Parts: sequence; structure tokens; C-alpha cells
Amino acid sequence: MQRLLAIISLLLLATARPSAAPAGATAGSIPTARPLVDHRLEVRIEPMSSLIRARDQIRLPTDALEWTLLLHAGLDPKVEAGEAELVSLGRVGHLARYGLRLRAPGPVTLTYGGRIRHALEEIQEGMGRARQWSRGTIQADGVFLDGSSGWYPRIPDRLQTFQLQVELPAGWTAVSQGAGPGKPGSGLSSWSESHPQDDIYLVAAPFRLYREQTAEFESQVYLRRPDEALAQGYLDATEDYVRLYSDLIGSYPYAKFALVENFWETGYGMPSFTLLGPKVIRLPFIVQTSYPHEILHNWWGNGVYVDYSSGNWSEGLTNYLADHWLRERAGQGSQYRRDLLKGYADYVRAGADFPLTEFRGRHGSASQAIGYGKGAMLFHMLRGRLGDANFRLGLRRFYADNQFRAASYADLRRAFETTTDQDLAAFFETWTTRPGAPRLVLRDVAATREDAGFQVRGRIEQTQAAAPYPLRVPVVIHQESGPPKVIRVESDARRTDFETDSRSAPLRVAVDPAFDVFRQLLPGETPVTLSNLFGSDEGLILVPTNAPRPLADAYRRLAANWKSGRPGWRVRDDTSVHRLPSDRPVWLLGWENRHLTTFAAEATGFALDPAAPRLRLRGEKLDLAGLSPVLTRWRERQPLAWMGSADASALSALARKLPHYGKYSYLVFSGPEARNQTKGQWPSGDSALVHWLGPRRELEPAMETPPLEVR
Repeated sequence: MQRLLAIISLLLLATARPSAAPAGATAGSIPTARPLVDHRLEVRIEPMSSLIRARDQIRLPTDALEWTLLLHAGLDPKVEAGEAELVSLGRVGHLARYGLRLRAPGPVTLTYGGRIRHALEEIQEGMGRARQWSRGTIQADGVFLDGSSGWYPRIPDRLQTFQLQVELPAGWTAVSQGAGPGKPGSGLSSWSESHPQDDIYLVAAPFRLYREQTAEFESQVYLRRPDEALAQGYLDATEDYVRLYSDLIGSYPYAKFALVENFWETGYGMPSFTLLGPKVIRLPFIVQTSYPHEILHNWWGNGVYVDYSSGNWSEGLTNYLADHWLRERAGQGSQYRRDLLKGYADYVRAGADFPLTEFRGRHGSASQAIGYGKGAMLFHMLRGRLGDANFRLGLRRFYADNQFRAASYADLRRAFETTTDQDLAAFFETWTTRPGAPRLVLRDVAATREDAGFQVRGRIEQTQAAAPYPLRVPVVIHQESGPPKVIRVESDARRTDFETDSRSAPLRVAVDPAFDVFRQLLPGETPVTLSNLFGSDEGLILVPTNAPRPLADAYRRLAANWKSGRPGWRVRDDTSVHRLPSDRPVWLLGWENRHLTTFAAEATGFALDPAAPRLRLRGEKLDLAGLSPVLTRWRERQPLAWMGSADASALSALARKLPHYGKYSYLVFSGPEARNQTKGQWPSGDSALVHWLGPRRELEPAMETPPLEVR
């Protein structure tokens, strides 16, 4: 959900044309170097009545006398001071457009007030996946306002600085970016930011503030109910991650970083704070997973802004240096990259693919697989091409050159070319402007004995319909003795031959076994998982007719939830289907499902007896009391899945949770709230990228890429 509201705001702003915009300026983009707008805001908020009353002294650049402002409709702005007049220019959705005409240069003070309260709206992101957002709201539960809500006079395409004073009921505290909040809980909050900003945020609630000052910045936590231990965990993590990324990239750019608890489930990253939902912040793994992602956005996205007109690079780079890097530190980098490639394979259909230069923000699983997944793989391949030392230098140069301005992939390329003296035009052109992915196969592998050992030969072919991609492909040769040998083959043609020596008898040749190249996965490289079903445009859900009535009704509600917005999926009673179709994914629901015996037949990894009922998973017999197991399997190359529960109340939780477990092959949940107890993937096999020269046996895996060091 990163920067969702900023994206929506930019889309709205695309219809507003500032009268002072220079020729060639792109509506909705942030200028790279233009004079700033300064706001001096005095705001009073009445949460119970959803009212805002404000005075804003605006200091405008001297390069124009006519400006376009956007403000929430119904706030009735007036010029209180300054040589200017305000003219209504109509509506843009929930925003009103105004022309501000200055008769002479100088500050202009506007006063305005009215009601802002928009209900939460639901955005469907795929089968069974949805999230909520608001255009902006002031209510008794809390306040959430950003530029797209129109709570302050926003001038399209301009960065800004601000000073902000907010008057609230006693016990409430306002949060914004920059330095603040003054005296928490007093009803009066003060914030200021002198660095150029692409938006001004205002969040408020009766928070409990926890804070710790370091030599470089202040760590803050705002909770809606006191929790000393929870707050301390986030304070400590904030200091650790800010120090780590400062060492890697450059100095942290803000006076504070704050964790702020929202009143609905969100995952927003704003400059110098993150707004997370009440359930999210209490998940025990968030501090080690999603939280560093939010902190890193203060370098990428909120420290260097995104030139959205040429593609959002920020999510891919943040994903790579946070989510991927943490898994890489744990020795699981190749597994994470495989999951990225699998997400692309499962969710991105040919008609839904697009290049990275067209990625603006996540609006579903397909866009996430491209912007976050392919984007992260771009930086992994760039790092592999340049080496760790040069990659770190390029990151630091990019940050230093573009802090608090909008940057593009061209700026990234320029920074890495400057620090390495390499021509990266073809690399960036390929991976940012071309959709799709290469498809590799290994052919004609042979080994011959030589005087000093063996010679190994083979050929890598690119078999995708599109033109060949310029690739650097790792090839791993396992030997009878000694560690695996790794060579890197430059491939920019349909066929590329390779040859290398081997001191010991070669046993196995594998192309890209650690998933270092962004490419199409081949059959055998990955196990079946839930994403094979949730990512499909069409399929069948079979509901058990012989289940007890409350359970059968709950299964029908679950099936209807998953089918919503997916016209290619069908829901049928199990008795209406004589045999399982083989041309589409199939979900079987319920222990009572008449096709469960077919699902269980000749399965590997589990043994399922529907009549008992009894389940043995990975060799372990499960006591099924209170449990809801979920299993997948291939039938040929058809993905099948089954879920069974004896508790109708657990199915609503499972309907909500399971689409977020797409990378797993099997899961076990317990209780009506569906707490996850077990999760995992079936083992993978060999593919057309593997050739055995000796007898098959357990081999030492190719070494994981060492984690990127911070120096």
C-alpha cells in the first residue's frame, strides 16, 4: 500500500493545469528543480463534527502571478491578506479548483473551513484480496488527511515547505512529517519541515507518545492505547534500521522517524513516519519484515522523490534493500527471488504485462509482481553485473545527487555509470522499457575427459517469442569432488554456447539455480502453491452438499467472496460435477466433498483419508480437533487445492487470510480465528535447466549470494 494516496493524488492532479507550468512539464509529475511554495498553517480540528478551520499564509515563488490551487470542495476559501483574488475554476472529483491571481508579489493568507469526512472504500486486489482506503476523514476515531484529501491549498507540480500548528481536543496529538509535536496531549501540536516535500500530511488521535533521542534523530511511537513493551521494540528497531541504512546510503534526512497507529488497517509510508493498522503493528514478525521497508522509504520515495512520468523505481529498490536483503542475510535470498519469479508467473498474464517505466503504484497482484518483484530483480541483476562495492557507491551517488528532488530511471543509470565508468544504456533500456521475461532452456550438455581433467560444454537457448534479452546467466557445475564451479555466460542471442573445465568428474549442470536472472520459470522449478489458483483468471470452486447446513452455508459465503470480481471463476455444488475437469484450477472445499478421494489419490507429501477423517502431513499424523488444513497438489500440470474445517466460524477468517498465503503449498490453521500453525512448500524437482552427467544423488547446493555488506 506504499504511497497509494500520493499516486491517487497525482492522477487527480493530471486534470489540473497550472497556469505557470513551463512548456514540456508533465502534469502530475514533481519538478526536479523549481522554486518552493511555503505554507504557514494554523489549523483547528473538531473531530466529533468532522470540521476543519484553517488559516494558511502562502509564500509563493516569484516566477508567476497566477496559480492553480486544489482544495476540498465546500471549504469556502477567502483571501484574508495579500494583494490577490481567488476565482473558482470548477471541480475535480471531490476537489475544487481555484485560480489565485496576484496583483503584486508577496505572501497571501487564505482562510477556509468546512467538513471533511469520506467513508472507507474497498479496493479489490485479486481473488479474495481487498484493502481499504479513504480520500480523507475527520471523525471521532481519528484524523487522516493528505494532499489528495484537499485539506490545505495544494499547488500541483510544486514541492513545498511548511510550518503547522494544530489545535485539537485535550488529550489529542497531531502527527505530520518533520520536527514535532511540541507538547503531546495538550491539544496543541506543532510541526515544521524545511526540506522540500511533495505533500503535507495530518494525522491525529488521542495518542500515547513514546520517544527516544539519538545523536542524529528522534525515534517516536504513537499508540492509541498504552503498551510500553510494544513501543520499546519499535523504538529499538527504528534506531537499528536508521543507522544501518544511513551507513549504506547516506545520512537519514529527517528530524524523526515515527511509528503511528492508524484506526484502520493500513501500511502507508510517509516522510519521517509510517501509518500502520492496529492489527499490523502487533504482528510479531512485522518489526523484522515490513517495518524496515517503511523506514527505507525515507531514502527512496520520501528522500529522493519519484518522477512518476517515467516509472516508479522506488518500490523495487526498497523491496530489494529491505525485504530481499533481510532474507538474504538469513541465507534465503534464492528462495525469495524464486518467490518473486513465481509471483510474476502466477499473476501476470500476457495482456496484463507492462514495462517498469509504466509502473506507478500497486493496484493488485499483477502490478505488485511487476513493480515490486521485477523491480527488485532489476537491482539484483545490476548488483551482480557491477559487484557489491560499485553497487554501494552507485546507491550513495544516486542519493547524494537527487535528495529532495524527483528522480527517474535515467538518474539511476547516470549515478551508476558515473561511479563505475560503465555504459549501462542497454541494461536499463532492456529491463525498464521492455515487458515480459526471457525463457531459458539448457541443451546439448556433454563432458569429455582431458589430460588435466574434464571439459564441459552446453548451450543456453532463449525460447521466448520476443527478441533475445542481453543476459549474464550463472551456470553451476557440480563435481565429483570439490565445491560447485560457477561461471557466468553472456547471452544476447537465441543460442549461446559455453565451455569450461572441471578438475573432477562433472555430475550435474544447472542454469541459474539460485534465480539470479529475471526470467520465466519452467515446470519443475517451483512447487504448486496457492498462488497458482489465486492468480488464475478462471477456475472452479466446488462446495460440499453433504456438509452440515451451517458449514455448507459458510463454504458458500467463502466461495462467493473469492469469486467476487473474478468472472472467469465458477462456484458449483460438488454433486453437480461428475468428475473433476482437467483444464482449469479447482478448489475443493470441505471434508465432505465427494471429489476429495480423487484429490488425495497418488498425492505426495500428504496422505489423506476423507472417511476417517485422517491426515498425515510430511510424515506427521495430525490431531485434527480444531484444525483447518489447506493442501495443494499438481495433477499433471493442473493445480488443485483443498481446504477442510469442522468450524463454520473459522471460514470467514480463512476467506480473508488465505489469499495472503499465496506462496505456500500447505498450511494448517487452528481455532475460529484461524491462527496459522504450520506452513510450507513442497520440494521442487529438476527442470529443462538441469542436466545430469552422473548418477542422481543429493548434492551440495550452489552457494547463496553473500548478503550486501554495509560499509
